Amino acid sequence: MRLWRRKCDTTPPPSAAELIPPEGVPLYLEVAGLGVRLAAQITDVGITLVAAIAALILLMSLGVAEPSTLIAIGSLLFFAIRVPYYVIAELAWNGQTLGKRLMKIKVVSHDGKSLGTHALVLRNLMKEAEIFLPATLLLTLDAASPVATGLALVWILGGLLVPLFNRHRQRLGDLMAGTHVIHLPVPVLLMDLAQVPAKETTATESFTFLTHQLDQYGAFELQTLEMLLRAQEKGGSPVRSQSNKATIESVVEKIRQKIGYANKVPETERLSFLRAFYNAQREHLEKRQLFGERRMDKHYAGNDNSS
Repeated sequence: MRLWRRKCDTTPPPSAAELIPPEGVPLYLEVAGLGVRLAAQITDVGITLVAAIAALILLMSLGVAEPSTLIAIGSLLFFAIRVPYYVIAELAWNGQTLGKRLMKIKVVSHDGKSLGTHALVLRNLMKEAEIFLPATLLLTLDAASPVATGLALVWILGGLLVPLFNRHRQRLGDLMAGTHVIHLPVPVLLMDLAQVPAKETTATESFTFLTHQLDQYGAFELQTLEMLLRAQEKGGSPVRSQSNKATIESVVEKIRQKIGYANKVPETERLSFLRAFYNAQREHLEKRQLFGERRMDKHYAGNDNSS
């Protein structure tokens, strides 16, 4: 049975953001840095700028745009393409634009819920007020208006400084919309417990389980046993604390009593017994599933004949 875990499920790094989804299980996700966000932003601006230029060329070829109005029409096209692009792309790709996909980052809701249209529209409209509007003013100003130029510079610097002074690197739009940008979690495929190392093969082969014994448990108990075995392997070697030994002994004895396994299991072979039982139980359930029988847990035994 293969399980997937996220890179962020281990000890959270200092730059991690904690999300509490509706299920109540905290997720620690690495907050995207300003550099990678800037690279994604430049990519998206380039895409929308090329689209606006292409639309402007089309209008000129149709005789709609005059040379004297190129700048005004081009700016309007850039705005008309840019805002829907960000909103529609993040809605369609669950918080990602083309630039974010290339940089492997995405927008998430701070409360762990699904991204809403209202939040995405708000954060992207605020981007216009934070970045594009002051940048446009700055480009259109000249040396004859130093006060206006200074105000535009202060506006831009203020917007850029906001992410530097909050833990989640949120800009004003993110703060208002309740979102922030994270690196995509990296899925890690855990080692299959059924692949027993060669040095343990002889020990595990000494335990044999009959079909009626394996019928006592289902998938839920198998998953619980898998979590226990993975906990023993954490750090490369089984934990040897007294409480851990007592837990292993208790689990072994419960399984023995439940399945009617007569032979006593020596202390040194208890983990080998659990691994052997896990492998046999898993193979047994997989074979049953091939014939359309799904045993969810131990309480399913009474309904086997009805399937």
